[in-house]
Amino acid sequence: MANTGFIVWFAKLIIVLICMNLKPLLVKGEQQVPCLFVMGDSLFDNGNNNNLLTAAKANYPPYGIDFPDGPTGRFTNGRNVADFLAELLGFDKYIEPFATVKGVDMFKGVNYASGAAGILDETAIHVGDRISLNRQLRNHNVTISRMSTLLGNKTLTKEYLSKCIYIVGMGNNDYINNYLLSQLYSSSHMYNPEQFASILIQQYSEQLKTLYLYGARKVVVFGIGGIGCVPSELDLYGTGDSVCINSIDSAVRKFSDKLKPMIDDLNSNLPNAKFSYINSTSIAVPDPSSIGITKLREPCCEISEGKCKHGGGVCSDRAAHYFWDGFHPSEAPNKVTAERAYTALLSTDGYPFDISQLAQL
Repeated sequence: MANTGFIVWFAKLIIVLICMNLKPLLVKGEQQVPCLFVMGDSLFDNGNNNNLLTAAKANYPPYGIDFPDGPTGRFTNGRNVADFLAELLGFDKYIEPFATVKGVDMFKGVNYASGAAGILDETAIHVGDRISLNRQLRNHNVTISRMSTLLGNKTLTKEYLSKCIYIVGMGNNDYINNYLLSQLYSSSHMYNPEQFASILIQQYSEQLKTLYLYGARKVVVFGIGGIGCVPSELDLYGTGDSVCINSIDSAVRKFSDKLKPMIDDLNSNLPNAKFSYINSTSIAVPDPSSIGITKLREPCCEISEGKCKHGGGVCSDRAAHYFWDGFHPSEAPNKVTAERAYTALLSTDGYPFDISQLAQL
């Protein structure tokens, strides 16, 4: 068994070298940043909901059918966007969920994402437990305390964290599992789309400032995509052969349009902050057929209430399906999303940096 004291000492040495902008002897292709932290919802969740009392779970077949470890809690057939980003940044394994990470592994980063999580604490309360962004921030603070205890130095911990990349993707559920569910939530009765978007942005901005106060400096904020084109939303609100529901996309666009100005405000008012916005609409696959995706509406797995049925059937041509279940993309579009976020093809993809540029700053 490895000597725990030596492991901690070695971890301290690596961190000191990183904070001094020195690098130990590394092989080619070594990771580009010391750690990667992930906050978000089911698009990034990799197992944090597994032991919660909630309907928002994906730790059963056929989820994970194409993932080496099988069903892990990822809401797709294989890898999610956070997994692909870890690969692109040179990590030799995927970032572990907060629910199971132990010891020095947290120095490589932690994934806090939770299916059904929202910017607002009350979002998705009807599905059961979920770890809202406020709770994810509290969990990150727990991680920081553990790191500081191992290092014996809070200043060194903050310096280390300032060199890591943080991925944050929130807002989907504040619409799908709040604003658009007028029979369960009062938000759409109290606020018009512009007002609701402003409330979300105001809280989101404060949450991101909290992340900054905890030591984060390189923060990537993913926008939300075309919720009006999601199969389960089309089943609920669509008519005939609708490709997307314009009223939903119009409401969501009120939020999306405020993200870039929010990023400018954070970068202008927080010293040394490097927040960046990934435009999910811009990086959406422009021609899905070019990567073999020919089925844009039909989920690949047999679904019940938007999720794959336990042990249910799946399509044989998984790479041809954009959606895995009623809400979540399959592995193929997840890969494209991560690649475009990492290396922007258009000036609108990432602002003011893409992830590869942010890693070098």
